[in-house]
Amino acid sequence: MSDTATTSAPGPSGEPHRLPPGITVRGLRAAYGRIEVLHGVELVVPPGSVFALLGPNGAGKSTLLKVISGRLRSGAGEVLIGEVPVGRTPTEKLAKNGLCAIPEGRGIFPNLTVRENLRIWTYRGGLSVKDVEESTFATFPRLQERRRQLAGTLSGGEQQMLAISRALVTSPNVLLLDELSMGLAPLVVAELYELVGALARRGMTILLVEQFVTTALSVATQAAIMVHGRIEQEGSPQEMADAALSVYLA
Repeated sequence: MSDTATTSAPGPSGEPHRLPPGITVRGLRAAYGRIEVLHGVELVVPPGSVFALLGPNGAGKSTLLKVISGRLRSGAGEVLIGEVPVGRTPTEKLAKNGLCAIPEGRGIFPNLTVRENLRIWTYRGGLSVKDVEESTFATFPRLQERRRQLAGTLSGGEQQMLAISRALVTSPNVLLLDELSMGLAPLVVAELYELVGALARRGMTILLVEQFVTTALSVATQAAIMVHGRIEQEGSPQEMADAALSVYLA
C-alpha cells in the first residue's frame, strides 16, 4: 500500500513528505447472518491522522474495524486503503502491504511463549528475530523478563504490550486498534496510549476504537461518534468530547 501514499507539502529540506494511505468508507453495510449491524457507514480517515471512533457498546465500531481489516465481508459499499479496495484484496496481501490490526482481545497466540509470538511478527520479511526482540524488549522490559512465559498467562497489560509490539516492529502504514484499554488499569492504559502517540509520530494512519472518550481523544487529531451502526457526528477531538457526553447519556 505504500505505493498509494500521498505526497504532502515539502519539508524543511525541500523534499516532500510521504504520507501513509488514508481510509475511505462509502455506503458500508455489514451483517452477522440476517442481522445488519452497519447501515450505510460513511467515513474518511485522512492520511497520517489519528482518528478516534467513539460510541457505546453495540454501536458497530468493532464490526467496522473487522470489515476494514478484511476479516469480515461487507454486504454493500466499499472500503479503500489508499486506492486499494479491501473487499477484493486478500487479507494476507493487505497485511504484507502495511495494514496492521490489533483486535479486541489482543490478537496474540496464548499457547505460545512471548518469544515465539515475537518470531511470528517477522512474517513480512526483512525482520530478524534479534531485531524484533531488541526493539520490543527496549520498549517493554517486562516482556523480556517473561520471554519464556506462555502469552496466555501474562497479565492483561502485558498481553496488550505484546500485541502492540507487532505494530512497533513492523512499522505498518495503517494501524487499526480495537478497545486498547479494555480491562486494563488506568496507569497501564496511559502508558499504552503514550506509545500510540509515538507510533503516530512515526507517520502512520491510525484508526482506534474506544469507549473511553478522554483516553482516546488524548492522542486523536480527529474523531467521530458511532451509534446504532451509523456515524452520527464527526469533528475535532474537543467537539466530540462535548458531543459524546450527550450521546452516551442518551
